[in-house]
Amino acid sequence: MPAPQEEGDVYTIQVVGFNFRPAPPEQGGYGLILQTTRGEIFGIYHPVPGAQEGVLWVWGVRGGVDGPANGCYRILAQELAREHRIASLRLDYRWPGVLHECVLDALAGLTFLKGMGIKRAALVGHSFGGAVVIASAPFSDISACVVALSTQTYGAHGAGGVSPRPLLLVHGEEDTHLPPSCSRMVYGWAREPKELVLLPGAGHSLRECADVLLPLLKGWLLRHLRPSPPVSSSG
Repeated sequence: MPAPQEEGDVYTIQVVGFNFRPAPPEQGGYGLILQTTRGEIFGIYHPVPGAQEGVLWVWGVRGGVDGPANGCYRILAQELAREHRIASLRLDYRWPGVLHECVLDALAGLTFLKGMGIKRAALVGHSFGGAVVIASAPFSDISACVVALSTQTYGAHGAGGVSPRPLLLVHGEEDTHLPPSCSRMVYGWAREPKELVLLPGAGHSLRECADVLLPLLKGWLLRHLRPSPPVSSSG
């Protein structure tokens, strides 16, 4: 596995293969190993035959695949596949905390989803992962919308580049790790369409508001991955 590069270097990654491995039953998907020119990336894949919409989920600075709010990535990935025929890839990082390497991992994940037939993908990231998905979205032709939960500001200065894709920012008002001012700042950098939701009583992990967060995310993803066609006027 290559060491992280220095600032100013050109960063590239290619997916050269993949294979599956067993995953714990509670994960509800297949263990995935993405083989790339920068090393192996691990994740959990929730396939849906014939799906054209998908979600790429990435977590915080320590990596992982379950997500905040008591495993909301795992829960929503299973629900979206089962109820709405939307595929998901919950991706871990090769070098957790190294922003440019994690952005490359996200782009490799999107390349995999595109190869699986996905034409529109949502990118969802928490904390450090919020910056990862904001930085990644402009570089993929299948990225359709972006969600940043409890995001940091470092690495998210390019939030304006997410547009014209919709951007949703969600932050707990009681977050003492990354205060809600972080999402307010990113919201200011972003261009329309954008939305900021502050959740009272919630900390950084958002677990205090899981019962609110899950339907919020699910509804938003469904609206933006499958936008309603415009109503034509007659007469």
